[in-house]
Amino acid sequence: MKIYRDEIYIAVPPGADIKEQLQYRHMTQKEFAVRMDMSEKHISKLINGEVQLTHDVALRLETVLGVPAHYWNGLEALYREKIERILARAAKKTDLALVRKFPYAEIVDFGWVPPAETTEDKAGHLHRYFEMVSLSLLADKQLSHIACHRLNPSRKDDLAILAWAQQARILARDIETKTFKSNKLEAKLPEIRKLSTDASSATVTKIRNLLAGCGVALVMLPRREQSSLRGITFSAEGKVIIGLCEEPSARESFRFSLFHEIAHILLGHLELPNGTTAKEEKESDNWANKMLCPSVN
Repeated sequence: MKIYRDEIYIAVPPGADIKEQLQYRHMTQKEFAVRMDMSEKHISKLINGEVQLTHDVALRLETVLGVPAHYWNGLEALYREKIERILARAAKKTDLALVRKFPYAEIVDFGWVPPAETTEDKAGHLHRYFEMVSLSLLADKQLSHIACHRLNPSRKDDLAILAWAQQARILARDIETKTFKSNKLEAKLPEIRKLSTDASSATVTKIRNLLAGCGVALVMLPRREQSSLRGITFSAEGKVIIGLCEEPSARESFRFSLFHEIAHILLGHLELPNGTTAKEEKESDNWANKMLCPSVN
């Protein structure tokens, strides 16, 4: 019998009452199923709480057991309500545990979320920031697929990466792009390489426009203190997004990080279901080196 419980609530299915009624009448489930004009299998699932007690079944119970339909409907509603409360409390516990691992003060400084005193308030702000009802959903690969990192959304650093990726997604919404075409991107590489030797903001704008024409949205993100994160690449909302944490003024590292992320796109790393490993990261490094120093390779 499916009984749900936590420290406060216990949810017992209406089937427990049905079972008591059958025991009182010394009636087998087989006989009861015949009287209810239902399969014995369904009756077994009903008693064990594996199927919902519908209004039709409540009316049948009223006829066969003599207990009013509203009683059974009430038991079912109470059972489902308690299950939802138990599940909601469990989800809240998970969320609060995740909140404590977020670099919340850091993203407050960037203006991505408002200041908050309590963990509950922080959770609410993070729900709105990530645009999801539960932070546990960050583990869903359909929602947090980032090609250049093998993420575990329970680790503090990986939660930070997900926060940076969400900011990249938000910023990319303001960048109009064409449909992604890998051949277009490959054709623009010489021009992008030439432009990237300049460290001006105007150059970054030119590179951004070139990439947008290929279906890629380039956004600039702040650097994290004491973090090796230099860039992130993923597909979202109909476009490929590159988020760079390198200042254009740091010309060489900016160029390398840009081409490293482009490598993830052209080498097919966006399609990897679990993100990249050290092997794919090395491949991207080698590709970027060859693109930036062709005469050396």
